[in-house]
Amino acid sequence: MSNLYWLNDAEWSRIEPLLPRGRRGAHRVDDHRVTSGIIHLLRPGARWRDCPQAYGPCRTICNRFNRCSCQDFWDEIFEALTGATGMVGTVALESTYIKAHRSAAGPLSPAIRNEDL
Repeated sequence: MSNLYWLNDAEWSRIEPLLPRGRRGAHRVDDHRVTSGIIHLLRPGARWRDCPQAYGPCRTICNRFNRCSCQDFWDEIFEALTGATGMVGTVALESTYIKAHRSAAGPLSPAIRNEDL
């Protein structure tokens, strides 16, 4: 698969010192592969289960992202890769489809009578 995203050696050397070391628990799988898989999925906003097999099991990718997110790890990683965290002070929400109940607008105005409708 040629459309996979892999961190190159220069990028990896910038973020490798930021990785957690000496933790207890299960043996960690290849950090380079998993981190590349997470970035590959974050770029287009894909679902975790759509992760290509080359990066490893999708559950591993998802669990690693969630654990690292709780520790603000990704802010440091993105700052090391791009020079900025990408965090901004505003949020934009897309609302192309919002369904409201027919009574959500409230009762009709007293100025509008049934004869006018």
